[in-house]
Amino acid sequence: MIPLPSPILTATMTSDFLKPYQDRIESKLHDLFSRTSPAAELKEAMAYASLGGGKRLRASLVYLGCEALSLDLSAGDSAAVAVELIHAYSLIHDDLPAMDDDALRRGQPSTHIKFGEATAILAGDALQTLAFETLAEDEDLPEGIRIELITELARSAGHQGMAGGQALDMAAEEQSLSSEALIQIHQLKTGALIEFAASSAAVIDDQPLRIRRPMAEFGRSIGLAFQVQDDILDEVSSTEILGKIQGSDRTQQKSTFVSLHGLEGAQQQLDQRLENATQSLVNAGLNTTNLLALIAFVGNRKY
Repeated sequence: MIPLPSPILTATMTSDFLKPYQDRIESKLHDLFSRTSPAAELKEAMAYASLGGGKRLRASLVYLGCEALSLDLSAGDSAAVAVELIHAYSLIHDDLPAMDDDALRRGQPSTHIKFGEATAILAGDALQTLAFETLAEDEDLPEGIRIELITELARSAGHQGMAGGQALDMAAEEQSLSSEALIQIHQLKTGALIEFAASSAAVIDDQPLRIRRPMAEFGRSIGLAFQVQDDILDEVSSTEILGKIQGSDRTQQKSTFVSLHGLEGAQQQLDQRLENATQSLVNAGLNTTNLLALIAFVGNRKY
């Protein structure tokens, strides 16, 4: 076993190591949206929401998992595309006036501002179905593996995962939550999809539970760490750096890790989740340089 590197000590690492994975998923998404469609404006809105920015954390996790298991990156292409499509759909719907009512996303007008609410809703719907179509059509993967990926993605995105977390989050506005309730919301809203991405390579490679479970635990810890850092950045960063309206959580009177624990306490929560993620990789024997670098990146990101 190699010594556990502290995510805080390695937090000076940049995101340069992610560029090959980011470039790969951008290329795959561009190819996907180059196909013709009878609904040109709808496809344009789908592409607008999916391309041109973002950290590509979820797709990168799929590829990093493939790399750690010595799989060709092509084995993870459909899962990487699918998880990014689901993520893009969720952002469209999150930004709608009936949800978080955000006018900016990645420094650009939100999809409903650019195309109107009706087209934005349809674009989100279509991106969600396209994600499952992409997995179903990947004939390079065995049928059983495709079914398992589709099932796990559906569970991660639905009422037991992301959508359920969003519902709980909306219901909790203007309420003071316990730390346990806040963690539950974000394990579903943010963490479930990241957990899918982190564990998908183990599914693709048909790995045993002794590998799948710690990879899922790694994703769960990274997902929660990502949300804690989001809460910190929403408090201390700027709209220009974030690419979305700064202070929106406070404006909507949402409970956050900062409102519950203060900035110092939220940082302690972040550090603990990063340490948990590192230990999960060690438990799986997959503590590769790039997966450890990803932990540092999540803890040190500025947007």
